[in-house]
Amino acid sequence: MNIPYRPIAIGLAAIAFSLLLLERAQAGGSHFFAPVADPVVKEECGSCHLPFAPSMLPASSWQRMMGQLDNHFGDDASVDAETARRITDYLVANAADTGGRRFSTKLLRGVATDNAPLRITELPKWVREHREVSAREWQHKDVRTKANCAACHVDAERGYYDE
Repeated sequence: MNIPYRPIAIGLAAIAFSLLLLERAQAGGSHFFAPVADPVVKEECGSCHLPFAPSMLPASSWQRMMGQLDNHFGDDASVDAETARRITDYLVANAADTGGRRFSTKLLRGVATDNAPLRITELPKWVREHREVSAREWQHKDVRTKANCAACHVDAERGYYDE
């Protein structure tokens, strides 16, 4: 009896290729930042804006930001001490320079982590990636601010910024 090896080989190759693609998709590709998983962080930060992935800034930036919540980019974002501690702990533990995130390394290239900006939009890599966006586009009624990632990156809430 003749066993059809060719179809089996093609099937196995297709399965292997599919698994490779699935692994890459799960890893998130080159512009993936794991979204906030902590429910308190998601609730508190997400009540005003997209809760930004902690891996987009170094720990020092998150610590400075959390230390001045009474003037959080012009707003009072103060929370009780226990909530502030929990949020800070989460952000620092998952920061770009503490979590070993692949794309975070690229985002922080050339940035002194002890003197990094507080705004993701001020990181050199972010600026380069967005230099083609005109001033008119930033002022569009659906965008309004550079911090409104979800206006252009439809999967930003899930951590994908490929668009």
